[in-house]
Amino acid sequence: MFFRQYELGCLSLFSYLIGDESTGRAVVVDPQRDVSQYLGDAEVQGLKIERVIETHFHADFLSGHLELAAATGAVISYGEAARTEFAMDPLGDGQRLSLGEVSLEVRATPGHTPESISVVVSEREGDEPWGVLTGDTLFIGDVGRPDLLSAAGASATDLARALYRSLHDRLLTLPDGVRVFPAHGAGSACGKNLSTATQSTIGEQRATNYALQPMAEEDFVAAVTTGQAVAPPYFGFAARANRSDHELLGDSGPPPVLTVEDVARWLADGAVLIDGRPAAEFASGHLRGAVNVGMEGRFAEYAGDIARPDQPIVLVTDPGREAEARVRLARIGFDRVVGAVGDVQRVLAEHPELAVPALRISAGDFAAWDSTDGPVQVVDVRNPGEQEGGVIPGARRIPLAALLGRIDELDPATTTIVYCAGGYRSAIAASALSAQGFTLVADILGGYDAWKAAGFPTELAATTV
Repeated sequence: MFFRQYELGCLSLFSYLIGDESTGRAVVVDPQRDVSQYLGDAEVQGLKIERVIETHFHADFLSGHLELAAATGAVISYGEAARTEFAMDPLGDGQRLSLGEVSLEVRATPGHTPESISVVVSEREGDEPWGVLTGDTLFIGDVGRPDLLSAAGASATDLARALYRSLHDRLLTLPDGVRVFPAHGAGSACGKNLSTATQSTIGEQRATNYALQPMAEEDFVAAVTTGQAVAPPYFGFAARANRSDHELLGDSGPPPVLTVEDVARWLADGAVLIDGRPAAEFASGHLRGAVNVGMEGRFAEYAGDIARPDQPIVLVTDPGREAEARVRLARIGFDRVVGAVGDVQRVLAEHPELAVPALRISAGDFAAWDSTDGPVQVVDVRNPGEQEGGVIPGARRIPLAALLGRIDELDPATTTIVYCAGGYRSAIAASALSAQGFTLVADILGGYDAWKAAGFPTELAATTV
């Protein structure tokens, strides 16, 4: 058996190439949209990719099933509960697929989504299973959240009950030694407690995963439906796109360089200007109206918090990273990158009238703020689970993913102080508010971690707007 796990860190995505070396037949499971690595590895190993298996309709990225099918002629498969706009060979519960000696068994594991499946891998037909690809049903340290489809009319409680049964009746019946390979790792918004480990075993998860400990179904439902992060706004779009017959990933080269006049025209037409440089560089000077989403972090996911899928995007990056930024955005289906600024330092030097700094404040300086400094609104953009451990007194809890949807709850004329855990998300939020016309916005350097480490006061309950 040939088995390779691929990790895409910026989206916390795991995908897989499984092949039978005796026959040269192979499948790819849960591929990312840019598929060259699967094609290259299959060629080197003498494998032919004949099927693409999706464990469910992913919401956090645009999958590469259409790209792989176009490149290889592979059949696309989902669980039999899935409905797609493109040709698809559904896989039923208990169905077995033979690659030669290597065999795959499909298990219907609804809960994260209704059509979710897991794929049990055996090195030889009849042997004890070697591993199981669990998609978003079972993670390492967590299970898939059941609430992402609530906006589409699916009850989070009903899906949580289905998830409980899938885990106990379909996955925990596997032997303890079976390896567990999930679709996501730490940082994914598809769960709340994912481990940094890349694989585990059924036995290890049975012993250590909080959601698999002995508990009644009602207790399980409560445990997995509370404390989840706010889903990024683009999740609904990506889930719909993954069941649709959309355009393939196109040119992965750098976008065209725009003049300042071009940028102004695009901004007037509703484009968003995304500056992917580190926050310190952005703070020292950036183009007016830019939003800072540093490429050193979860660039595409957080860009999806402040841009919309059909919105034109103009990029600012360090020189030479424009093509990378374009591909990373395409991985979540944001294909409308209309151009890039080019050498932004040169542009800022030539057009100082367009250059503005970003304001950042230390935890100590903000702690010294008093009423004589004027009114201030403090915004905590962390997720609910993070906020449970404490907040800065008086902070309004508006997670980053919900910020633009709740912007009317804030006064743009009042000084606004934004913080997250360490400073990355607060730089995004502060620049987004500034781009929306807020008069004076700053973010706290080092975020809540710096505030707490300095011993400044915290509270367990914050004012919720």
